[in-house]
Amino acid sequence: MDDYKFKVVFLEEANQFLGKLDKKSRDKIIYNIWKSRSTNDKVLFKKLQGEIWEFRTLFNKKYFRLFAFWDKDDKTETVVIGTHGLIKKTDKISKNEIIKADRIREDYFKNKKK
Repeated sequence: MDDYKFKVVFLEEANQFLGKLDKKSRDKIIYNIWKSRSTNDKVLFKKLQGEIWEFRTLFNKKYFRLFAFWDKDDKTETVVIGTHGLIKKTDKISKNEIIKADRIREDYFKNKKK
């Protein structure tokens, strides 16, 4: 039985970010993303601002962030779209990254309607 609350899809930039990481870091991030699909853990998946969320992973003293948004247009399946990621040495997120994720979200929905 599938106990997951949502499906996760990565856009190109999110896939590129994950592809550039070492295997252990990537595996930890993917594990946390899949774990967040079945639990309400604000350490792993939290709302940042407006419609933008983030998958959060602390691994080897680095903060990995993968920005995301919800796509609930399909009434049969809820999908979270991963936009892009970054590595931080602190927990603070730049407003520019949130703006970038929001711009990607807007482009996604414009292109989806075409």
